[in-house]
Amino acid sequence: MIKTGCYVRVSTENQLENYSIDEQTERLRAYCKAKDMPIIKFYTDGGYSGGNLNRPALRQLISDINDGLINTVVVYKLDRLSRSQKDTLTLIEDEFLSHNVDFISVCENFDTSTAFGRAAIGILSVFAQLEKDQITERFTMGRIGRAKEGYYHGGAIAPTGYDYVDGNLIVNEYEAMQVRELYERFAKGYSMYNCWLYMQSHYTTKYGSWKSEALVQKILSNDIYIGKVKFKGVSYEGKHTPIIPDELFYKVQRMLKERRSSSNSRSPFRSNTLLSGLIYCGNCGARYHGEHGNYACYSRTKGTKKYVVDPTCKNKKWKIEELDQIVINYVCSLQFDSKDLVSARPQKKIEFGGRIREIDRQINRLLDLYQVGSIPIEIISQKVDALTQEKDGLIAAETSSHTALQIDDMIKARDKFAYLIQNGTLEEKRSCLSVIIKKIVITNENVNILLNEL
Repeated sequence: MIKTGCYVRVSTENQLENYSIDEQTERLRAYCKAKDMPIIKFYTDGGYSGGNLNRPALRQLISDINDGLINTVVVYKLDRLSRSQKDTLTLIEDEFLSHNVDFISVCENFDTSTAFGRAAIGILSVFAQLEKDQITERFTMGRIGRAKEGYYHGGAIAPTGYDYVDGNLIVNEYEAMQVRELYERFAKGYSMYNCWLYMQSHYTTKYGSWKSEALVQKILSNDIYIGKVKFKGVSYEGKHTPIIPDELFYKVQRMLKERRSSSNSRSPFRSNTLLSGLIYCGNCGARYHGEHGNYACYSRTKGTKKYVVDPTCKNKKWKIEELDQIVINYVCSLQFDSKDLVSARPQKKIEFGGRIREIDRQINRLLDLYQVGSIPIEIISQKVDALTQEKDGLIAAETSSHTALQIDDMIKARDKFAYLIQNGTLEEKRSCLSVIIKKIVITNENVNILLNEL
C-alpha cells in the first residue's frame, strides 16, 4: 500500500507565484489524486532555506520514514527538498532509498522507483549546487571588488579608533589618541600585560573598558591602523585615514614576532604550581612565578629580561604552601549568592549568536529568491553584501567581547575543586581554578583574588 508524505517548503514569508505553500499544496494534491496515491500527511517548512537540513518538518518526515509511516515522498520541485548536492543525495540515498521509500518530483517528472529517475536526480542536484556556488562566487567577487576599492568590510561595528559612518571609517579622535599611546608604550618595551593594565586604568572606548590583554594584542596586530582593509586574509589600500605611522606599526610587528618566537623557549611561568599563571604583582604588574618554595614577582627575581617590568620592585614573596592554602580556603568557602559578589548577577550583553544565525537565514532566503527569478541580482547582491558585512562585524565583536560565565559552572567548579584537593591531579585542580579565578593580585601583605565575571 502506498503511504504518501508530501513535503512543501518556501524560503521566504512572501508568497511567490507557483512556490507559495498553498500553490505547492494544491498541485501536490492534484498530482497524488491523479496517480491514486493516498496522502498520509503534508510536511510544511515555511521560511526555511534549502541550503541545509535543519528544518523541523523535514526532520519530522525523516522520523516518520524511520517509523515506517511513509513509503513515498512527493515534492513539487527538486529544489524544494534541498539546494545542496550533498544534502539532496544524502536524503535520497541514505534516508529514502535505504528505507525502501520512493521519491517523486512533480515538475521534473523524476521517480526513484526507476533507474533513470535515480540517475537524473543525481545529475540535476549537481546543477542545483553549481547554481548556488556560482551565486556565492559572484557575491564574493563583489566583496573583493569593494575591498580593492578600499572599503571596510567589518560592518557597523568599527575597530577601536574609528566610527562607522555611511559605509566609511571615520577617525574617532579620542579613541585614536588611545591607540597611538598603546603603540608607543608597547614600542618602548612594556609588556603586553602592562600595556593592558595601563589602558584599562586610564581610558574607556565606545565599547566600554579595555576588557582583556587579548584586545590589546589584537589592536597591536591590526594593519587597519596604517590605512589597510582586509578581506579573506588579503590586505588592500583603504579609503580611511591611518592612525599609526608605518614605521611605528612595523616596529611593533617585529617586536610581536620576536616575543612569539621567544615564547617557544622554556617559560618561568610554566604550570608546575597550583597558582601558576594566575598571580600578578600589584606594584609593577609583572607576573609571579614559583621558585625555591616561594611565589615571587619576576621583576624582583630578575631572570629573563623580557619578563621584568620594574627591576626595583620589592613586592613580597609568599610561601607556596601558605598562598595556596589561602586561595584554597577562599574558593571552598565561596557563596555565590553573597551580596559581596557584585558579579553574581549576570550582566546584560549582546546576543551575537542569534543575530548571526538570523543573518545566515536571510542570506539563504535571498539566494532562493534569486533562483526563482523574483528579484533582480543587483538588488539581492546589495542586500546580501550588507548582511554579510553586518555578520563579519558581529563575529569580530563576539571574538573580542568578554564571554560571561554562568553561576552554575562556577558552583560546579568550586564543588569539584573541593573534592579534588585530596584526590585530584595538579592539572585537574588548576582547571577548576581557571573557571573561578580571573587573577590574583599581590600587593605586599594584601592578596586580592579577582573572580571571573558572570
